[in-house]
Amino acid sequence: MSLEEWVESAKTIFDFLSDSAEPFRPVERSILTMSKDARHLDLAALPDDPALLKLMVRARDNQLAERVAQLAERDTQLAERNVLIERIREEGASQLEALRSRLEAEKRAEIAAILRRFYRPRSERFNPSQLLLFGQLVEATPIDEGAVAAEAGLEAGEEGVAPKKKTRHNHGRGLLPDHLPRIPIEHDLTDEQKLCPCCGEARCRIGREVSEQLERIPASFKILEHIRHKYACPRCEREAESPQIVTAPKPKQPIEKGLAGPGLLAYLITSKFGDHLPLYRLENIFSREGIEIARSTMCGWFAAVGELVRPVVELMAWRILQSLAIHSDDTTVPVQAPGEGKCRTGRLWCYLGDRHHPYVVYDYRPDRKRDGPANWLREYRGYLQADAYGGYDGIYSGGQVIEVACWAHARRKFFDLPATDVRREWMLTRVRALYAIEDDARELDDAARLSLRRERSVPLLAEIKTWLDAESQVVLPRSAVGLAMGYALNQWDALCVYTTQGYLNIDNNGAERALRRVAIGRKNWLFAGNDYAGGTAARLYSLIASAERAGIDPQAYLTSLLADLPTTPAAELDQLLPDAWAKRQAAARNG
Repeated sequence: MSLEEWVESAKTIFDFLSDSAEPFRPVERSILTMSKDARHLDLAALPDDPALLKLMVRARDNQLAERVAQLAERDTQLAERNVLIERIREEGASQLEALRSRLEAEKRAEIAAILRRFYRPRSERFNPSQLLLFGQLVEATPIDEGAVAAEAGLEAGEEGVAPKKKTRHNHGRGLLPDHLPRIPIEHDLTDEQKLCPCCGEARCRIGREVSEQLERIPASFKILEHIRHKYACPRCEREAESPQIVTAPKPKQPIEKGLAGPGLLAYLITSKFGDHLPLYRLENIFSREGIEIARSTMCGWFAAVGELVRPVVELMAWRILQSLAIHSDDTTVPVQAPGEGKCRTGRLWCYLGDRHHPYVVYDYRPDRKRDGPANWLREYRGYLQADAYGGYDGIYSGGQVIEVACWAHARRKFFDLPATDVRREWMLTRVRALYAIEDDARELDDAARLSLRRERSVPLLAEIKTWLDAESQVVLPRSAVGLAMGYALNQWDALCVYTTQGYLNIDNNGAERALRRVAIGRKNWLFAGNDYAGGTAARLYSLIASAERAGIDPQAYLTSLLADLPTTPAAELDQLLPDAWAKRQAAARNG
């Protein structure tokens, strides 16, 4: 019986006992009244007939006896009620103590989980050989010690189990890259040092020693003077006609009549959204070089560039929607709220296309309502891999978008359990085996990868499902392990979808990595000024993330993009996309 049910039962009993005692109250009042009257009895009012007096006395005695019996019965019921109340109190106290103990245990478990979350190693590494310590406790499926040792990165030898040799990385001095320019600095002897100390004759040069030193020459600001020559017709001017003056045209700039050139804008964007430098630090960096650029000015530049690159980002978004599978996730962005005294919470969603559409696009929304991803994906048809956020349910309900769940999320629920829980070790070992299969399939094409998954992953998933069904019946649903199992079972169909197509992934880690830049950045720039600034940041993040995914330098790409975009027709915008730009650069290097 729960605490709420017990309280309702006790209340009903108290109401019943109170109602049952109500009929005795008139009797009690009557006896008290009679006793009071007896002390003031008027003897003159009594009849003289003894027989009548006997009848009156006998009637009063019977009445008194009846009332005394009623009072005795009431006392018995009151005693029973007191016993019942005491028993209810004892049961309530025991239930409250049990509830308090359970809440304390859950609180300690939550605190331990929080401590593990913040102070454990971030890599979530797990050594399956720990299962050998608890092998007798796992009854669902026997564990192959050799397989566990192999998964742990161990090899069985003649003398036992020896660790595999790890590849060592040289941390000493390496070769300097060939593409850097070499500046020769000659070091020679003076004329006096060239004289031989033995005979005094001048020594001749027989060779040289060359050593390399890496040096950095700080970047410098330059002022570009755009000189536009003017021409006029002298004949027309002499004949009092219009001199027909013409001025050489100036190429369109990223910000018309703006102070910043494409290179400076690219540097600012990369510094803030790629290297996570807040504007006040950039302001100080420029000040050390004698250049004063206010933060408000840089904010205005970002807004102008955000509008300039909007067509390119929209083209990338359109191409992502042509993907067979899309990865999506979201994170919070603090946004200033003037007048409220604190920041409100906006959301930044990211969407990753497949390998044929290798773009990353961020979409800012002022809240986490489901219409954000619903509007962005309204024309999409294919597979969507994301977390278990309920806002996606409406997208999946139509059947045109198929849900693909993330095994990293399911695994994390078990990884957060105490290390002594044998169920944690069992599950983590099987998930590790699923990822080992993905490692083997990484270099295969889609057809071969799908065949490997059907051969090895599907039976392992069936084993995990059988174990989850059995173990979930013997654990408390609201316990930590019960919640972990419940999450996996609720998402089970979506967790198995990746085995139906070779181009699907086992997890959504790509989207989580794409949001890591936002998580690192907001620790530095702290908040967005308003919703418009959030949209600007989303578009600039999209360009940097897509450039990095294409394997190119974001600053070099942005410099070229901002220089070419103002003069590029809309029909040729695809030539400015990061992957197309990377191909042109590779062709130029090879040609």
